Amino acid sequence: MVLKIRLARFGKRNKPIYNIVVAQARSARNSKPLEVLGTYDPIPKPAPLGQGKPFKDIRLDTARAKYWLGVGAQPSDPAWRLLSMIGLLEPKYNVQKMQQKAMEQEQEVQSEQG
Repeated sequence: MVLKIRLARFGKRNKPIYNIVVAQARSARNSKPLEVLGTYDPIPKPAPLGQGKPFKDIRLDTARAKYWLGVGAQPSDPAWRLLSMIGLLEPKYNVQKMQQKAMEQEQEVQSEQG
């Protein structure tokens, strides 16, 4: 039984709200999940007291998320991004590391040519 941590879309048209759920990999997006871990609201809300940047609301039961990750549930790419924002997973793509690798490759090419 392959388990996935993924997003299930709810809400109105043009105003989505996503549930972060644990479901079987072969089930449909909005079918009944095994467990709902939290919610994600992608529409930015204004900062409190008008100071700072707008924020997107993420509510997650971290203890249950750690449990499901420990059991072997595989997060989808959007779920991976949200879990890495919270600090449960390492970011898949780190821009600084990618730029550093590109610079190293350029240096290798230049050393081979020169």
